Amino acid sequence: MPMPKIADARALSDEELSNEIYAVKKELFELRLQQATRQLNQPHLIRLRKHKLAQLLTVEGERKRGERREEKK
Repeated sequence: MPMPKIADARALSDEELSNEIYAVKKELFELRLQQATRQLNQPHLIRLRKHKLAQLLTVEGERKRGERREEKK
């Protein structure tokens, strides 16, 4: 399973981005729960979801910083 591309995250609208962040956080929680109870068959999924979450949060931060710069001008 390849790593997600950041271009995919940048293509999302603000609302879709927020929904996707929530969904990935929830999925990551469920994966950690499965890992703790030794039910996780694919441990590489945790790494992939963490990577995707980092990308989504990066895009969200970029957009917020961009809005602040526009307000200052």
